[in-house]
Amino acid sequence: MASTANSQSVFNVFVYGSLLADDVVHALLKRVPPSNPAILHNYHRFSIKGRVYPAILPVENKKVTGKDSSKTLQAETYVWVDKKDPNLFGEWDFEEWKQLHKGDFLKMTMGFSEELELPDSKTSVATYESFYAQEENKSKP
Repeated sequence: MASTANSQSVFNVFVYGSLLADDVVHALLKRVPPSNPAILHNYHRFSIKGRVYPAILPVENKKVTGKDSSKTLQAETYVWVDKKDPNLFGEWDFEEWKQLHKGDFLKMTMGFSEELELPDSKTSVATYESFYAQEENKSKP
């Protein structure tokens, strides 16, 4: 019987929003993988109405700055599906996000990570949405 080697699958992931912040990555993964500045050509990073994270969509002659694990390679990333979504606008700014939203987003991410570790936790999407709704309600007068 052949033994299986202990190997981990390696995925190159281009990040362009809240995951640019190492402390957010650490809250989710309990580590910060090595990364380098990276550029995704022919895409644009949009702000999303009512959200503190961005969306990217293909836009010719635009570029999105972010991080990845190497200089030139094929990578996975999340792309917004609805190209005509009326909630997309302008350009999302990482520096502005750090000043205005990073603290609350980090608290939410840490709570989200702790919730996922519980034995009876919901799916990751449901857990994130419940924490996001709690934070959104706290910020309303």
